[in-house]
Amino acid sequence: MIGQGSAAETLRAAHAGAAASAPRAALVTVAVTVSVAVVLALMQACGGGGAPRTFLSIGTGGTGGIYYPLGGALASRLSLADSMRQYTAEVTGGSVENVNRIREGQIDLGFALAVAAYGAYHGEGDFSRPDPELRVVAPLYPNLTHVMVPAGSDVRSLADLAGKRVSVGSAGSGTEQISRQLLEIYGLTYDDVEPRYLSFSESSAALRDGAIDAAILSVGYPAAAVLEAATTSGIRLVPIDAERAAALRARHPYYSAGEIPGGVYPGVDAPVPTVAMMNWIVGSSRLPDDVVTLVLNTLEGDRVSLEQVHDMAKQIDLGRLDEAPIPLHTAAEHWKQEHR
Repeated sequence: MIGQGSAAETLRAAHAGAAASAPRAALVTVAVTVSVAVVLALMQACGGGGAPRTFLSIGTGGTGGIYYPLGGALASRLSLADSMRQYTAEVTGGSVENVNRIREGQIDLGFALAVAAYGAYHGEGDFSRPDPELRVVAPLYPNLTHVMVPAGSDVRSLADLAGKRVSVGSAGSGTEQISRQLLEIYGLTYDDVEPRYLSFSESSAALRDGAIDAAILSVGYPAAAVLEAATTSGIRLVPIDAERAAALRARHPYYSAGEIPGGVYPGVDAPVPTVAMMNWIVGSSRLPDDVVTLVLNTLEGDRVSLEQVHDMAKQIDLGRLDEAPIPLHTAAEHWKQEHR
């Protein structure tokens, strides 16, 4: 009897041990599953292994222009090509804001008109102190100045804008800098007009609604905001005469002569003489060399994907590195020498 009792106790102890081990086994299984999930998540964040991906920001412009969609496409292509970094395009006020945010370390790359890059580097115009670390990374496309008025307007020259409500571009944009320089060549200042600091899309809506009399836009063509105004309400583009354009170039060497072809916008059938200015991708001299090289290689070798976003990408000419208004980034200089 004693032997039988011992066997029963042994059997009960075995059952108890099995019951106790079951939750422990379940806990081990859960722990292993969670550990695997964490490892997989870390591997994904690291681009498959190694250090975690870092995030780089590209300052663009408003949603009604070309900077933002082109910047978004470029950020997407760079992210696919660079397993160690994630690139994002940010909506901004444009050129002036972009170079200021690069100076402050808030973004890594930015789209900027030559006037903003030149002014920031030298401490002129909207920039109270020079930024000797600002560098050109790559050329983009030329902007053409559009001076847009309603189709029935009596404005035939920029001189006629005296006393008018004029959209001069968003505060912190290259367009706003250009507006001041253009008005100055025609003998006007902001004291002679009623300036409105509107984005491209806001300018289009305000012109359609009769809230402004004219809008100055520095943008590649065809510009969505100009197309919208031309389609919904009818517009004219005011020419910039050759004499004033020459005077502008003599004072500010980063301008060049330009022409908006006829037929680009509804109701604008004849070519419109104007002034042009290059757009650039800029960054700090501290930007890693491989990022600069990747940007240039993408603009050269992956152009088709950018052209699918906007036709202006077809006008990107990397040979224009020779025309940079400020010094090139060291890696851009090396890339230029290797690709001559």
